[in-house]
Amino acid sequence: MDSELVLFALNASRAYGDKIATRLGLPLSPHEERSFEDGEHKARPLLNVRGRDIFVVQSLYGDESESVNDKLCRLLFFIGALKDASAARVTAVVPYLCYARKDRKTQTRDPVTTRYVAALFEAVGTDRLVTLDVHNLAAFQNAFRCRTDHLEARKLFVEFFQRTLRGEKLVVLSPDIGGMKRAEAFREELARALGEAIPIGFMEKQRARGVVSGETLFAEVRERTVIIIDDLISTGTTIARASQACRERGAERVFAAATHGAFATKAGETLGGDTFEKLVVTDSLPPFRLPPELTRNRLAILDAAGLFAAAIKRIHQGGSLVELLEISNTREAQHGD
Repeated sequence: MDSELVLFALNASRAYGDKIATRLGLPLSPHEERSFEDGEHKARPLLNVRGRDIFVVQSLYGDESESVNDKLCRLLFFIGALKDASAARVTAVVPYLCYARKDRKTQTRDPVTTRYVAALFEAVGTDRLVTLDVHNLAAFQNAFRCRTDHLEARKLFVEFFQRTLRGEKLVVLSPDIGGMKRAEAFREELARALGEAIPIGFMEKQRARGVVSGETLFAEVRERTVIIIDDLISTGTTIARASQACRERGAERVFAAATHGAFATKAGETLGGDTFEKLVVTDSLPPFRLPPELTRNRLAILDAAGLFAAAIKRIHQGGSLVELLEISNTREAQHGD
């Protein structure tokens, strides 16, 4: 695109926006956000955006200062203001996309909230949305009518475990059968990086009305190092029960990895045992709900800001993100240049 690239980050994601801006070698553009006594708010750009290629960073998770719905509304209203101000194109950069787990009807008269959120983005004129490792890729792609780009943290995890676990007997485990495609893609790439065969397995899991059950482990883990791979950790129950099953069946070491560390209120308690050695997540959400000791001693946070910076640069220049997803162990994915 010939127009100038402009990068905004709303206040709740300012720190993450700064990281992306640094890798792009440009400053965040100024904007104003105001909150009113009745809980309403407004946001507007403080520079002329007419004819420009705009990217807006906002990760959509709730925290102690703003609910997920507040953050979503702020982003939508700001995109609407940019379109009203004649921006040539507006791309929402959303490291963590809210409501992506409610992507189908599981009970009578259930909502399909992923589709409703997509309709909201489209209603305010969003031209494109970029996000990272959604829960169900097919549902995400089918929900949106505007252009979407789905980034994957898999290569970040491969690079981490390639450095950390080289020379060990490994097995990759999905904590449920629904995550087998994700686990298999990770296993294949890690096996190529290490130049060795790595077996794969999964844990039995059923969920009914919030209760998780199933105890069977379909994997040979005895005297091996297990890498449990998932897209998101919320309560930590799924990871904790899979880690415990691996230990009981003779695994020497257990590592858990997930793109998004949402860490619901009691996750610190659930994950506080000694069944796994290290928990690896990206920085799509800050681990503010975890106890400091757990964060300090057993949590590894991988930097995904360079991945977003590289994607933004390619989108602005009309390049292919398919090529970006194929990059492995290069400066572009790490530094965004």
